[in-house]
Amino acid sequence: MADGGGWSTIESDEGVFTSLIENLGVKGVQFEELISLDADTIRSLSPVYGVIFLFKWIGGQSRDSSAPVDGSYDQTAADQGLFFAAQTIQNACGTQAILSVILNQDTPGSGTPVPIDIGSELSSFKTFTHGFPSDLLGEALSNSEAIRTAHNAFARASPFVDETQRTAQDDEGDVYHFIAYTPVNGKLYELDGLQPFPISHGECDNETFPEKVIEVLQRRIARYPAGEVRFNLMAAVRDLRIRAQDIGDVELLERENAKRQAWAWENTLRRSNFVGFIGEVVKSVVQKKVAEGKYEEWVENAKKETLRRAEARSKGGY
Repeated sequence: MADGGGWSTIESDEGVFTSLIENLGVKGVQFEELISLDADTIRSLSPVYGVIFLFKWIGGQSRDSSAPVDGSYDQTAADQGLFFAAQTIQNACGTQAILSVILNQDTPGSGTPVPIDIGSELSSFKTFTHGFPSDLLGEALSNSEAIRTAHNAFARASPFVDETQRTAQDDEGDVYHFIAYTPVNGKLYELDGLQPFPISHGECDNETFPEKVIEVLQRRIARYPAGEVRFNLMAAVRDLRIRAQDIGDVELLERENAKRQAWAWENTLRRSNFVGFIGEVVKSVVQKKVAEGKYEEWVENAKKETLRRAEARSKGGY
């Protein structure tokens, strides 16, 4: 994992997002990937605190102080208690979008039926930064050791690449961005740290959130070229194990517990560097072939197979 004060890239994955907030002390919340873009899917997971949308960044998307492409800037939302931080550092947009939902759904006044328990770490951070303008709040978030450590814990391990450093080649590739949508104080807000203000999409509460957010997302996706499918949508919901226990659904509880075990295993693999292990396996195989006197034959067969596959690919086969 790259470190040294930087922020590494993380995957848009329900297990990663859930474990990240739990490491920060958040209780009773998990993330669920939404496969279909429809209101019924969101409503089936109620209560839903908000959604995280991942999309490909296209040219022309920048901070515009006059008006957003959709919705309207709400320059007074922060005065009414909305948590909104400007993005001041690369690679932090995933965690920033997550916190834009979590830190706006932790008080009864936000309108959520079941406020989120954000834990002592985030409670202290929110109290300390209360009243900060968005740019200073973004700096405080980026400089938080606890938040950065929790974020970087889910960076893919690499012995070759420092993921905190971007190169010219990286800048030429596809760039993706996370933003949040959440209902607060009777309005649907789009919280994008690259915009100058929170974007209001009109009246909305927890009951109307599924339909309202789908309408906004459909309009956003429609602005992309036909055939563009590189989007991801994640919902922040109440821990489904709590629901299973409340209604006595044993099957759901078993399924959710199994999913947590799978997430734990996958996250362990993400943090693991297997280069040394692979090297030892290769050394063992080579030693065995040498001991059997078949090393040269093994190498020649490998060369022939590599050549055969290259020729097959060049002819359109395999």
